[in-house]
Amino acid sequence: MPFVDTSSLKVIERLPGWHGRYFHSPSMTFAHYDFVRGTSIHEHFHPQEEVYEVIEGELEVTIDGVAQIARPGLVAIVPANVRHSVKALTDGRAIIVDYPLRPEFK
Repeated sequence: MPFVDTSSLKVIERLPGWHGRYFHSPSMTFAHYDFVRGTSIHEHFHPQEEVYEVIEGELEVTIDGVAQIARPGLVAIVPANVRHSVKALTDGRAIIVDYPLRPEFK
């Protein structure tokens, strides 16, 4: 699977206002999201490191109690097992990568 056509992947609304297309490499999970202003991802943690790359729009990402705005050019990196949450400040698009892969997203 050296190439993936992300436009052909099934869209899943994992949380209200978060529409994602998912695929996996042997060691990582990739999520391509369209998000809606005002929606959020509740505070949680997991054993995977997670990277938020915003393509369009702005997300307020809170990592271990510290909030900052992720937008094009400013990536949020969440260490493994650290509490984090996300709020969409605008409509937009983001790519979220988890390492190692998240089997529950298969």
